Amino acid sequence: MKNSDLLKYVCIRFFLLLFITLAFTTGCTNKSKITITTEYQAIFLDNGQAFFGKLENADGPYPLLKDVFYIQQQVNKDTKEVKNILIKRGNEWHGPDRMYINSKHIVLIEPVGQNSKVAQLIKDAKAQKTEAGKLQ
Repeated sequence: MKNSDLLKYVCIRFFLLLFITLAFTTGCTNKSKITITTEYQAIFLDNGQAFFGKLENADGPYPLLKDVFYIQQQVNKDTKEVKNILIKRGNEWHGPDRMYINSKHIVLIEPVGQNSKVAQLIKDAKAQKTEAGKLQ
Protein backbone atom coordinates (compact mmCIF):
# COMPACT_ATOMS: atom_id res chain seq x y z
CA MET A 1 0.00 0.00 0.00
CA LYS A 2 1.38 3.40 -0.99
CA ASN A 3 1.72 6.25 1.47
CA SER A 4 -0.89 8.28 -0.42
CA ASP A 5 -3.37 5.36 -0.28
CA LEU A 6 -2.70 4.93 3.43
CA LEU A 7 -3.26 8.65 4.03
CA LYS A 8 -6.58 8.53 2.12
CA TYR A 9 -7.65 5.48 4.11
CA VAL A 10 -6.82 7.15 7.45
CA CYS A 11 -8.56 10.40 6.43
CA ILE A 12 -11.70 8.58 5.31
CA ARG A 13 -11.86 6.59 8.57
CA PHE A 14 -11.24 9.74 10.62
CA PHE A 15 -14.02 11.70 8.92
CA LEU A 16 -16.40 8.75 9.09
CA LEU A 17 -15.74 8.34 12.81
CA LEU A 18 -16.13 12.10 13.32
CA PHE A 19 -19.45 12.10 11.42
CA ILE A 20 -20.83 9.18 13.45
CA THR A 21 -19.75 10.77 16.75
CA LEU A 22 -21.37 14.10 15.84
CA ALA A 23 -24.57 12.38 14.73
CA PHE A 24 -24.93 10.50 18.01
CA THR A 25 -23.98 13.37 20.32
CA THR A 26 -26.23 15.84 18.51
CA GLY A 27 -29.17 13.48 18.87
CA CYS A 28 -28.45 12.97 22.56
CA THR A 29 -28.22 16.63 23.49
CA ASN A 30 -31.50 17.81 21.94
CA LYS A 31 -34.21 17.85 24.59
CA SER A 32 -37.70 17.01 23.53
CA LYS A 33 -40.11 19.87 24.01
CA ILE A 34 -43.56 19.19 25.40
CA THR A 35 -46.07 21.08 23.31
CA ILE A 36 -49.14 22.25 25.18
CA THR A 37 -52.03 23.33 23.00
CA THR A 38 -55.00 23.24 25.39
CA GLU A 39 -55.89 25.74 28.12
CA TYR A 40 -55.81 23.08 30.87
CA GLN A 41 -53.79 19.92 31.39
CA ALA A 42 -54.28 16.84 33.55
CA ILE A 43 -51.22 15.91 35.63
CA PHE A 44 -51.07 12.39 37.06
CA LEU A 45 -48.54 11.71 39.81
CA ASP A 46 -46.89 8.46 40.89
CA ASN A 47 -48.80 8.53 44.21
CA GLY A 48 -52.17 8.29 42.44
CA GLN A 49 -53.10 11.97 42.75
CA ALA A 50 -54.37 13.88 39.73
CA PHE A 51 -54.49 17.65 39.29
CA PHE A 52 -55.92 19.82 36.55
CA GLY A 53 -54.52 23.24 35.74
CA LYS A 54 -52.43 25.44 33.48
CA LEU A 55 -48.97 23.91 33.18
CA GLU A 56 -45.85 26.01 32.61
CA ASN A 57 -42.23 24.90 32.17
CA ALA A 58 -43.33 21.32 31.49
CA ASP A 59 -39.78 20.29 30.50
CA GLY A 60 -38.18 21.70 33.65
CA PRO A 61 -37.30 19.87 36.87
CA TYR A 62 -40.15 21.63 38.75
CA PRO A 63 -43.04 22.45 36.38
CA LEU A 64 -45.48 25.12 37.59
CA LEU A 65 -49.21 24.38 37.75
CA LYS A 66 -51.56 27.36 38.09
CA ASP A 67 -55.34 27.61 38.43
CA VAL A 68 -55.29 24.16 40.05
CA PHE A 69 -58.28 21.83 40.51
CA TYR A 70 -58.55 18.29 41.84
CA ILE A 71 -61.28 15.68 42.26
CA GLN A 72 -62.62 14.77 45.66
CA GLN A 73 -65.04 11.96 46.45
CA GLN A 74 -68.04 12.58 48.68
CA VAL A 75 -70.13 9.76 50.10
CA ASN A 76 -73.82 10.28 50.92
CA LYS A 77 -74.23 8.83 54.44
CA ASP A 78 -77.82 7.75 53.81
CA THR A 79 -77.59 6.22 50.33
CA LYS A 80 -73.85 5.37 50.34
CA GLU A 81 -73.71 6.93 46.88
CA VAL A 82 -70.23 8.13 45.90
CA LYS A 83 -70.08 11.43 44.07
CA ASN A 84 -66.98 12.97 42.48
CA ILE A 85 -66.71 16.76 42.71
CA LEU A 86 -64.14 19.15 41.29
CA ILE A 87 -62.46 21.31 43.94
CA LYS A 88 -60.56 24.54 43.25
CA ARG A 89 -57.25 24.43 45.07
CA GLY A 90 -56.62 27.45 47.27
CA ASN A 91 -59.23 27.01 49.99
CA GLU A 92 -56.90 24.83 52.05
CA TRP A 93 -55.52 26.22 55.30
CA HIS A 94 -52.36 27.52 53.67
CA GLY A 95 -54.23 29.03 50.68
CA PRO A 96 -51.99 27.85 47.82
CA ASP A 97 -52.41 29.66 44.51
CA ARG A 98 -49.96 27.47 42.55
CA MET A 99 -48.05 24.20 42.70
CA TYR A 100 -44.46 23.42 41.80
CA ILE A 101 -44.32 19.71 41.02
CA ASN A 102 -41.18 17.58 41.12
CA SER A 103 -41.03 16.26 37.54
CA LYS A 104 -39.64 12.94 38.81
CA HIS A 105 -43.10 12.19 40.20
CA ILE A 106 -45.10 13.05 37.09
CA VAL A 107 -46.31 9.89 35.40
CA LEU A 108 -48.48 11.42 32.71
CA ILE A 109 -49.48 14.79 31.26
CA GLU A 110 -52.63 14.91 29.16
CA PRO A 111 -54.58 17.72 27.54
CA VAL A 112 -58.01 18.55 28.94
CA GLY A 113 -60.31 18.77 25.94
CA GLN A 114 -62.43 21.91 25.57
CA ASN A 115 -65.64 19.85 25.49
CA SER A 116 -64.67 17.43 28.27
CA LYS A 117 -66.53 17.03 31.56
CA VAL A 118 -63.55 18.47 33.47
CA ALA A 119 -63.43 21.56 31.23
CA GLN A 120 -67.16 22.09 31.75
CA LEU A 121 -66.83 21.74 35.53
CA ILE A 122 -63.97 24.27 35.55
CA LYS A 123 -66.11 26.72 33.55
CA ASP A 124 -68.99 26.20 35.97
CA ALA A 125 -66.73 26.77 39.01
CA LYS A 126 -65.37 29.99 37.52
CA ALA A 127 -68.90 31.20 36.69
CA GLN A 128 -70.02 30.50 40.28
CA LYS A 129 -67.03 32.43 41.64
CA THR A 130 -67.82 35.38 39.36
CA GLU A 131 -71.49 35.34 40.45
CA ALA A 132 -70.49 35.19 44.12
CA GLY A 133 -68.17 38.17 43.62
CA LYS A 134 -70.98 40.18 42.06
CA LEU A 135 -73.33 39.46 44.97
CA GLN A 136 -70.91 40.80 47.59
